[in-house]
Amino acid sequence: MKLSTRIALSVTLLVPVLVLAAGLLVLGLVNRDLRHQQDTRLQDRASAVLPDVRTLLTADRKGRSRVEQTQQRKVLGDALDAGVRLEASDGALVLTGGPQPADTVALPEETPGGPVTVRAKGHAWRVLTVRVDGAAPGTLWLFAPASATDPQLTAVRRRVVLVALLAAPVSGLLAYALADRTTVSLRRLSRRAARLDPRAGAAGFAAERTHIAEVDELTTAIAQLLARYEEQAGRTAQALDTARSFSSAASHELRTPLMSMRTNLDVLAAHPDLPAGERAEVVRDLQEEHARLLELLTALRMLAQGDLVELSAFGPLDLAELVDAVLGETGRRRPEVRTSAELPSELRVFGWEAGLRILLANLLGNAVVHGRLPDEPARITVGLRAEGGFAVLTVDDAGPGIPAAERGAVFGRFHRRPGSPGSGLGLTLVAQQAALHRGTVTIGTPPGGTGCRFEVRLPLPADTPTLQLPLRRDWISRD
Repeated sequence: MKLSTRIALSVTLLVPVLVLAAGLLVLGLVNRDLRHQQDTRLQDRASAVLPDVRTLLTADRKGRSRVEQTQQRKVLGDALDAGVRLEASDGALVLTGGPQPADTVALPEETPGGPVTVRAKGHAWRVLTVRVDGAAPGTLWLFAPASATDPQLTAVRRRVVLVALLAAPVSGLLAYALADRTTVSLRRLSRRAARLDPRAGAAGFAAERTHIAEVDELTTAIAQLLARYEEQAGRTAQALDTARSFSSAASHELRTPLMSMRTNLDVLAAHPDLPAGERAEVVRDLQEEHARLLELLTALRMLAQGDLVELSAFGPLDLAELVDAVLGETGRRRPEVRTSAELPSELRVFGWEAGLRILLANLLGNAVVHGRLPDEPARITVGLRAEGGFAVLTVDDAGPGIPAAERGAVFGRFHRRPGSPGSGLGLTLVAQQAALHRGTVTIGTPPGGTGCRFEVRLPLPADTPTLQLPLRRDWISRD
């Protein structure tokens, strides 16, 4: 059922109900007003006949019948359409006339609040009791049929029903016309959505303002949904590329160490009587290749993790505390390394803690392996400071340094110096994490003029962090 039809049916059913409800309210108000008018008329009649009633009671007490009859006619004439009953103080009926209940009906002795309703034999009467004081006291009752207002109420009731019957079709037709006109924008939006090419994505669904709040909100919601779908589809495609690249890189890089391990294992199997010194050398080669395999797989996993991380993993953290913790871990693993650090008490950034830990661990690991001279322990100096809206991290070593012409290549995948024991992915992970945090990493020379300095700059957060991840993250798949 169309929305316009639903609205028309709803209005067709609702409007008569509202009219009838309003009619009931009007009937109650009209009934109250008519009753009030009737009571006011009885009180006016009582005030008009009261002087004649006193005269009539006095004449009746003194036995003057002609005067009594004259006054009786005056009382009945003044009462007009109201029923009248007059009793003397001794209960003798002095006068009766007009519409009134039977003599057997108990009448109220007093009505201080105005006329009251008395019911008898299926009839209802409005009764006003008036005490007559003076030389000849008595009681006067005035009556009016409560049903006297029924014709007026019946007329109002008929008009309410007539209006309700007419309102149903008229309001339904008007509602249908208005609803049909109002839903034109929705139908147009539905046709646009049906014609949408999924390959066009959010760009193929341009928002058109209709100046109808609900339709414009729905259009915006559809556009946002398409944008989120497009973004998620891109992330899914990127995840698939990352998985394929992981498999390709792992198979390519693992082939050589696995073949070397296979050769060493074949040597051990073919020569069970191999001298102890040669056997130990073969076993040492196997352990080194095994360690290299583990390091390579761990580095590839970290690269894939960085390519797939979401912004929800980022949050405020104390970079100085994290640097101090990673330095402590490096000192425990390599106690022969000499380290020194100059850190502030606190320096907060908006970042991914696991990613920054990867960055720090690989910078320090690179300095431990390459930042030393032959036959000397590595000497590493770490500095951290805030400068110009950035957190500046420096890692200095006392090694041979890196020639300026080669500094750009060290961040590439599987770049290794001759004889390097690493996987060739450590500095690639450093560059990846710097890019994820919208920072930079550069290579220079320490102030002493010898060795190598890695400098990482990470933006300090504003009051409201606005970090956005790079649109394309392909560190594991780039050549």
